[in-house]
Amino acid sequence: MKERTRLAIQGVAALLQNANFRGFFTGTIYQGPVKRVCVPGLNCYSCPGAVGSCPIGSLQNALSATRFRLPYYILGLLLFFGALLGRAICGFLCPFGLLQDLLYKIPFPKKIRSFRGDRLLRKLKYPVLLLMVIALPIMIRLTPVFCKYLCPSGTLSGILLALGDPNLFAAMGWRFAWKLCVLVAVCSLSVVICRPFCRYLCPLGAIYAPMNRVSLLQLELDRAACVHCGKCAAVCPMAVDPAAQPNHLECIRCGKCIGSCPTRALHYGCAVSARPASTEEP
Repeated sequence: MKERTRLAIQGVAALLQNANFRGFFTGTIYQGPVKRVCVPGLNCYSCPGAVGSCPIGSLQNALSATRFRLPYYILGLLLFFGALLGRAICGFLCPFGLLQDLLYKIPFPKKIRSFRGDRLLRKLKYPVLLLMVIALPIMIRLTPVFCKYLCPSGTLSGILLALGDPNLFAAMGWRFAWKLCVLVAVCSLSVVICRPFCRYLCPLGAIYAPMNRVSLLQLELDRAACVHCGKCAAVCPMAVDPAAQPNHLECIRCGKCIGSCPTRALHYGCAVSARPASTEEP
């Protein structure tokens, strides 16, 4: 798939999820009936343009409520999104993923694909999910820990709200200053490393990653056609080798590997019609 096509899809998805354009000028949050619906990507509830709810924020709010109830609706939506698309949601439908992609396009003397400790750091998003999204909100009532102390998307939303209502700046304290540092760090790293938040910290990516192997949308490899030239691995923004593992947990299914393959051995496919030659080696 051409990168321009994917960027166009990402742009449309971001606009649809933030279609309350009036909110950007008034500094108000849309609270209509559609806001009860969770969007598939990381898009803060407090964004003045948001017309839906962030699934991570909704999950935390449900788990930290004064009266605990298992959030079947939210968990069901996450499983549905993941089972349908896997981490293609990260590659095509997540507004914060789009922001990181655009920042990575800024010229820099040396881009970093991988480094010592990169593989270990990629596992950090799983403890973030278990601790900050699930465990701590259950233990500390009315406290969505991830949203309050880490989420850079929420910080960006707070800035956009304050631009529409300058009085909000006066109410921002030390917590906002801390989260602003996190946002600046993530944005700065995004210029050098492709999608650092997605790689290392995003709990939504941690939920969707295991579903890459079982989702309806698959990245299929025709092993008979593959000549092991390494071109797909060279262009992968997530620094994985599609020829070795077409449905790697870190693959966001952006399609760059498909466009780079000289023998067209890689292509999108459907799990229910996958051929034996297209499955991964044990």
